[in-house]
Amino acid sequence: MLSVPAVDPDAAVAADERLDRAFMALADPVRRAIIARLSRGPASVNELAEPFAITKQAVSKHIAVLEQAGLVSRSRDAQRRPAALVPDVLEELTAWIDAYRLTAESRFRRLDEVLAGTPVTANTQKETDKEREEER
Repeated sequence: MLSVPAVDPDAAVAADERLDRAFMALADPVRRAIIARLSRGPASVNELAEPFAITKQAVSKHIAVLEQAGLVSRSRDAQRRPAALVPDVLEELTAWIDAYRLTAESRFRRLDEVLAGTPVTANTQKETDKEREEER
């Protein structure tokens, strides 16, 4: 019999809230562009504002939303306050997406086998389970 690990409901709710904030922050194209720029390294508000036809104040507000979502952090470097990516949160988003991607891929593989007239075997299911474990 398989044992299911106990899940702390408070931790699960907190994780869901973090995902919600991150996905809401990434729903805006300007914020996605800021994330793309920060993937190359830390940058100041002035540097982040350059490609946009919006005010520096608007860019600062976008950075604040990304900061609240945990995607970006800001530090103090003399008078500069450069923004930088927080990779752990991006990894959490990727892991969440990958869990669903693997499930979908497994279903499509089984559907392909059924459509091809090949029966789904226990080995196929074991391979799918093994791939899912390796991805985690």
